[in-house]
Amino acid sequence: MKNVFIINAHEAYPFSEGKLNATLVHRAKTHLTQKGYDVRITTMKDDYDVEQELANHQWADVLILQSPVNWMEVPWSFNRYMDTVYSAGMGGQLCDGDGRSRQDPSQQYGTGGTLTNTKYMLSLTLNAPKAAFDDPNQWFFEGKGLDDLFWPMHLNFKFFGMHPMKTFACFDVMKNPDIENDFIRFEAHLNKHFELLPSA
Repeated sequence: MKNVFIINAHEAYPFSEGKLNATLVHRAKTHLTQKGYDVRITTMKDDYDVEQELANHQWADVLILQSPVNWMEVPWSFNRYMDTVYSAGMGGQLCDGDGRSRQDPSQQYGTGGTLTNTKYMLSLTLNAPKAAFDDPNQWFFEGKGLDDLFWPMHLNFKFFGMHPMKTFACFDVMKNPDIENDFIRFEAHLNKHFELLPSA
């Protein structure tokens, strides 16, 4: 595991310039580079080439999706990225169709992924407090967790054959931020899941 591809899915708004997500991407790149990893980054605010993005996914041992949670999902610009890039990868770069056979199209949906040696990690920033999740006494999420909220994104990556790493999140980033502690937790998360490479 040497190649890490980071996608910064942040879309800038007047009330959210994207500094936190950009800083997390920068810290991940610096931390992982120091550990001996090769890192590539794509950002939604910049132009990207579809074929290069497909190549980045094929090159990566790990994909890190750094994203704010906007209206309970990723920003619209990353949805556009998925519609453009991921749809283009259906011919074998990311998956060979949906995995089903003509003989029995009722079976094996979602097993056509070609990135079976690739892991992915969600790193999310959101305004909701951590206490709002995994607690059946909290009204809004009804006891569900953050990974339940992002289950569709997990399924997107599973469709390509990828395997999940533990999700990281910065909670309550607007109303009650604790950013410095978030950075400490983020570094600890990276240390736990990315070992120091022998060549580093």
